[in-house]
Amino acid sequence: MLVFVVRRVIGMVLVLIAVSFIVFLIFVVVPGGDPAQRIAGRTATEQNIENIRHDWGFDQPFYVQYYDLMKKAFTNGLVSQTNQTSVDTQIWQGIPATFSLAVGAAVIWLLFGVLVGVFSAITAGRLSDRMITLLALIGISMPVFWLGLLSRYFLAEKNAWFPDGEYVAFTVNPAQWLFHLILPWFVLAVLFIGFYGRVLRGNILDTINEDYVRTARAKGIDPRRVMLKHVLRNSLIPIVTLFGLDFAAVLGGGAILTETVFDLHGVGQYAAQSISNFDLPPIIGVTLFGAFFIVFFSAVVDFLYAFLDPRIRPT
Repeated sequence: MLVFVVRRVIGMVLVLIAVSFIVFLIFVVVPGGDPAQRIAGRTATEQNIENIRHDWGFDQPFYVQYYDLMKKAFTNGLVSQTNQTSVDTQIWQGIPATFSLAVGAAVIWLLFGVLVGVFSAITAGRLSDRMITLLALIGISMPVFWLGLLSRYFLAEKNAWFPDGEYVAFTVNPAQWLFHLILPWFVLAVLFIGFYGRVLRGNILDTINEDYVRTARAKGIDPRRVMLKHVLRNSLIPIVTLFGLDFAAVLGGGAILTETVFDLHGVGQYAAQSISNFDLPPIIGVTLFGAFFIVFFSAVVDFLYAFLDPRIRPT
């Protein structure tokens, strides 16, 4: 197990280096033109452009440019050209809102996704299963921004049952923190609930027909124990992969639409504002931030896989 962990950590580091180089190519080299001009913005003077070209090393070979970019990204050197604020500082300020949104929504979609999948598998072929399938497909098909706008209008603006957006820090007021995030949590979780439910239903129906399940039933083991210990436990292994990657994507900026609709001032909303202003340094910073979480949680999923199924560990 230790050898597997060491190998996976080394692989994670190499993937992060590769991702950072790809980000450098996408934002600096590939688009063509003068990257200093893109960073400086449309209204920059020639002197500003020249200063940026010198500070970022755009007059140097590409490997020097890559080194300077990574150095700025990891030493709080990226500065927004729109408001002249540190990109790292803005990201750290948005992490609490993004983390709160991601964790709460993840708990909801994992809990309800498992419940929907189990109930749908148990009642497979019945009317209840068909109704759950229909609701799951509706949830998967609804765009997050559309559902968010409808929820905010009918439940917050028109009827005032919930707060009309914005984020309240947990350290300031835990009750208001929870109250302000209920709508965003469920809006973000709806898509995943339907998807997880359908995936788990298929896994359970496949696992039920395995030989070891029939053997357990033939021994007279209680059906509920067979379902929990033999069927559900093995059916949840693919869900671990989905959950790890989905949670990482949401935490890394995948909740950009939800944060924007509910004005949560998280990393996703910061990315949206930077894209609208074509502010290149924040876009680079948020991209690297999201890539880190995706690669990190991908490694965590592999560790959990190795723990749950020793067969995938290297010999």
